[in-house]
Amino acid sequence: MAKKTIMLVCSAGMSTSLLVTKMQKAAEGRGLDADIFAVSASEADDNLENKNVDVMLLGPQVRFMKSQFEPKLAAKNIPLDVINMSDYGMMNGENVLNQAMKLMGEE
Repeated sequence: MAKKTIMLVCSAGMSTSLLVTKMQKAAEGRGLDADIFAVSASEADDNLENKNVDVMLLGPQVRFMKSQFEPKLAAKNIPLDVINMSDYGMMNGENVLNQAMKLMGEE
């Protein structure tokens, strides 16, 4: 399987960095080649321009931005969803990785 790029977006990019670490551990445990990173909402557009993002997940605190990103991502055929609130709160990297894989059709 080709390397997958998973971008998480939150308000400042800080709280999500712990979740990224947990997702990376889960991906390694499955033998997945994944580039998983977090950015602040203000950096999201730059990253979409400069990286080949396969899926974008929004932190629950920026769920209101989903409608802003939908048209941009639809044009690039990039799936988008909001991270489940309880998975985010529990920093459940395994479940959030599962969510990203499902969105990419890579269950």
